[in-house]
Amino acid sequence: MPRLGEVVDLLHEWYPPATAESWDAVGLVLGDPADDVRRVLFAVDPAPAVAAEAAEWDADLLVVHHPLFLKPVHGVPATTPKGRTLATLARAGCGLLTAHTNADRAVGGVSEAMAAALGLTGVRPLLPDADVAMDKLTTYVPVADADRVRAALAGAGAGRIGDYDHASFSTPGQGRFRPLDGARPVIGEVGRVETVGEERIEVVLARPARAAVVAALLDVHPYEEPAYDVVELADPATGDAGTGRIGDVAPTTLGAFAAHAAAALPETAHGVRVAGDPERPVRRVALCGGAGDFLLDAVRRTDADVFVTSDLRHHPAAEFVEHGGPALVDVAHWAAEWTWLPVVRARVAEALGATVETRVSTLCTDPWQFRP
Repeated sequence: MPRLGEVVDLLHEWYPPATAESWDAVGLVLGDPADDVRRVLFAVDPAPAVAAEAAEWDADLLVVHHPLFLKPVHGVPATTPKGRTLATLARAGCGLLTAHTNADRAVGGVSEAMAAALGLTGVRPLLPDADVAMDKLTTYVPVADADRVRAALAGAGAGRIGDYDHASFSTPGQGRFRPLDGARPVIGEVGRVETVGEERIEVVLARPARAAVVAALLDVHPYEEPAYDVVELADPATGDAGTGRIGDVAPTTLGAFAAHAAAALPETAHGVRVAGDPERPVRRVALCGGAGDFLLDAVRRTDADVFVTSDLRHHPAAEFVEHGGPALVDVAHWAAEWTWLPVVRARVAEALGATVETRVSTLCTDPWQFRP
């Protein structure tokens, strides 16, 4: 039986928290990494009803897409919906983990799952993810402190290459400096040139982890003014991670494709809304799980015949249509992102086998309940 920490590490390997947007709040929200995990429930929203389902099923971990908290709070009393969710899970001994924008863009993530649900082939990122781009950090450390600095860099996410971590390269050398008035040198004296045996340490890191890695370096480096540099490496020409997806479908019409989308996604009161000629030919489809109107300009530059996403606003959608771009298909936010749940459930089940029981919540937490 795996520990909670092992399950968290597995999910973070597939959906690295460092790739989440800076405003996002992802990762383990509740739970002791040392606890055993026998049952894992997957859902879109950490709603009170979902927490109640997890407690009733005796789940040890609830994995959700949307964060419970995106803004700072001063308390979580059970008299509030979010506090009720947290209290229900805590009383049941159930942990909570969020994978949001880090799951949106990942291989096997939300947009890719939605593309599979709609039957797209030849799927590629709509916007290849800059997060696959790498930096290289170089620093110079007294020999006695080199291991401690390397460990801190690895702990912040540096040195991850494929299925390896803690990767680095070091070369010995001599560092020279003279502390000036006002300096408080760890080694040497003010006004005197000092020579120190040092190691040059080089590590690669995912670009979104840059701030965290530099902060870790500055926190652990023994020098008052550490010397370091960060170099952006050339971006790879291709990548499987990225924002949104684009792919192909068998030749059809907009009307038929929209009907297919409605049948492929979970049913909601929101349903499917379409902007465009029902007879318009459709072969190439762009999509984004969740709210995707921030991608309208990018979609216009593609050869897509239709863009499928959620939460399209009136004015941006109207202007997009007026420009004669691809047709628009607006689907329920919850329904689009729900398509990821069976995918991540299957990955966890395959990775952990019979040691855990997994289940996808079918509670519809879309806020729109009915049409009059």
